[in-house]
Amino acid sequence: MILSDFDLQAYISSGRLVIRPFTPEIIRENGVDLRIGPQIARLVRSDELLDTGDAEANVESHYIIESGESFIIKPYEKVLLTTLEYIELPSDIMGFVELRSSFARLGLLMPPTIIDAGFKGNITLEIEGSAFPVKLYRGQRFAHVIFAKTLNPVERPYRGRYQGQRGVTLPKLAGLSNHIGR
Repeated sequence: MILSDFDLQAYISSGRLVIRPFTPEIIRENGVDLRIGPQIARLVRSDELLDTGDAEANVESHYIIESGESFIIKPYEKVLLTTLEYIELPSDIMGFVELRSSFARLGLLMPPTIIDAGFKGNITLEIEGSAFPVKLYRGQRFAHVIFAKTLNPVERPYRGRYQGQRGVTLPKLAGLSNHIGR
């Protein structure tokens, strides 16, 4: 079941769904708009191998983190950005995050993102630049979350490596080396 604006307001008012900072205008007909936060991480072009099977790999050397009130996304550049909102989901609500259509119409791309039931934190989104530079501003309504109620509360709410993340969060490789042959 997808939550309507009425449902969302009730969940937020009761404290079952936490969104901070919250303003009523981010609630839409069937979801919530998320705004751009104060940080991005730009992927650095490099020939240095990043071994996803090495939990100690230097992920930070592949990114430049910037803070500011605006950011220019260069053509076809890949960046991570954080949401202004910190979210806490109960064990019976999950979210589907998509780019707002006005930004998609500018040529920006964002892969679908899932917010698992039980997640707490800012959302880090992956963005690919358009054919031309695009300037984004902190506080712009940028992404849209559609919240869905699960038929039953999940038995194992999210407790993964990104639980409680604040600001833009780089990939965490610990736990990814569980592949065949290791």
